Amino acid sequence: MRVSIIQMNAGADKAANHECAASLIARAVATDRTDMVVLPEMFAFHGMDSEGRRAAAETIPDGETYDFLKSLAVEHGIFVHGGSYIEKAGDSFFNTTVVFGPNGEELARYRKIHLFDVTTQDGKEYKESAVFSRGEDLVTYEGIEGRIGCSICYDLRFPELYQGLAAAGCKVIMVPAAFTLMTGKDHWEVLLRARAIETETYVVAPAQWGPYPGGKGASFGHSMIVDPWGNVISRIPEGDGFATARLDMGYVDTVRARIPVAEHKVLK
Repeated sequence: MRVSIIQMNAGADKAANHECAASLIARAVATDRTDMVVLPEMFAFHGMDSEGRRAAAETIPDGETYDFLKSLAVEHGIFVHGGSYIEKAGDSFFNTTVVFGPNGEELARYRKIHLFDVTTQDGKEYKESAVFSRGEDLVTYEGIEGRIGCSICYDLRFPELYQGLAAAGCKVIMVPAAFTLMTGKDHWEVLLRARAIETETYVVAPAQWGPYPGGKGASFGHSMIVDPWGNVISRIPEGDGFATARLDMGYVDTVRARIPVAEHKVLK
């Protein structure tokens, strides 16, 4: 299975973000004959103010970003793991992933469980819970060659979620993200490799890069794919772009046979 990660510096112009995503996906398909593309967190709108986020929210399945992702899957005949965008459901808002199969069928919908309410070492405050409600459900879906698990960004710091996805049969776990520059430079690669090693899965992590709209802060970038042994097999350091890797589900089985951590687990 060939999987392409997409890296973007999305802003507050939804149309421009859609255009950038569509262009990068078309290039990945043409260049690498990819089977699946994975977009970063908040690829459709990355404005940082609360009112702007609420105004950019879309209902599902009626919104323009839902239709955009579905049309890309059908146009290219590929799986599209739609990073995340802002969902409005009644009076609540969610940071939501939607996944489509090659025929345009919706395969999964995941609402981010862990909300980023922190102050980073540069003094910048983030409070996702000021806008977003948290999801509650562990979400998986069937890909081309096996089960795939969903997570988003800050979820990465909570290994119990990844253990749950592995226990549910996942051999690939997606981590679309917009990791901050300050946390990313120290923790991003370490955490991705740790999650891959402890679950013995492929970890696929497309990311936002570069300055936020308005210039107050930045995303770290460094999108990457990590194999079940913890090796980084594909990477995009900075800039808009894509990278592709072949994921071998047989290698997942080999690693799990070599060190059968799931069988040795004592504490639940």
